[in-house]
Amino acid sequence: MKKAILYILLILIVTLSGIALYGYSIINTGFNIDKPISIYIDDNRDYNRLKNDIRDSAKVENIANFDKLCTILSYKENIKTGRYIIKPEMTIYEVIKDLRSGHQAPIKLKFNNIRTKVDLADRVGQQMMFDSKDLLVLLNDSVACKELGFSTQDIPAMFIPNTYEIYWDISIKNFIQRMKKEYTVFWNEERKNKAKEINLTPIEVSTLASIVEEECTYSDEYPIVAGLYINRLNRGQALQADPTVKFAVGDFGLKRILNKHLEVDSPYNTYQHTGLPPGPIRIPSIKGIDAVLNYAKHDYLYMCAKDDFSGYHEFAKTFSEHQRNAVRYRQALDKRGIR
Repeated sequence: MKKAILYILLILIVTLSGIALYGYSIINTGFNIDKPISIYIDDNRDYNRLKNDIRDSAKVENIANFDKLCTILSYKENIKTGRYIIKPEMTIYEVIKDLRSGHQAPIKLKFNNIRTKVDLADRVGQQMMFDSKDLLVLLNDSVACKELGFSTQDIPAMFIPNTYEIYWDISIKNFIQRMKKEYTVFWNEERKNKAKEINLTPIEVSTLASIVEEECTYSDEYPIVAGLYINRLNRGQALQADPTVKFAVGDFGLKRILNKHLEVDSPYNTYQHTGLPPGPIRIPSIKGIDAVLNYAKHDYLYMCAKDDFSGYHEFAKTFSEHQRNAVRYRQALDKRGIR
């Protein structure tokens, strides 16, 4: 009798040991990768697509083990959106635990050198889960923009080009609130006081900075050009900024501004309207904004591109001096056949 009991116990121990070893082999299944990889789960929450990514991108050692453990841990009924990181040293148990708990990793959202709202929506949408078209709809929604303290024309001023840590699956509403928060942080007391000293609001500073950046090829000219436009604003003189005309006609590629362009009826045409246009003609950089706030003080009122096509400008204090510079530039254009 005792021998029978011992025999049964022995079988039980062996069986349990086998089960334990089998379970251990499952949960400790690894990945054949040599660097971290990202797995994205969108709001479709498609398990089969995830499984394919785990197999093909993460190169799991045994996809059947992953599938079994997902079933055991009830993950298939608890799929959460987000961007998840799989590291070479991780096991499928650790990965599934992160997936099931929604323990995702943020992305580094970057946007700069952007002109239009369409450009902004496309650039951001390429990096986020939400659709760029939905973001563009919001940026053109007058009620939504008003709630943020902007209009549909000046809403680009709210976006400060930078790199932001943000969750890939953030909603558009929360994304916009995050950008508003970053805008508020950026426009600290020091910057707001500098804007006040030159009789401009933060939005107007961004609008002027956008013109300055479009006008300049090189950033070392930003403060000089900013000072020139501020001189004109203080005199009540039209800015006559060519980039605003390009914006008004919808063609930033114009190499030569003609009379027909100057006649376009638009609040952005600073040849026809004094003061600043109703909003930025691009999303200005931090450097551009700070160049306006710390503009170079001088007596220049006119500028013209240099006839050597270096990208720099000739600056002038008088119109007669400016005319001479302009004649040289027009002659250079004619010589090159630029119409």
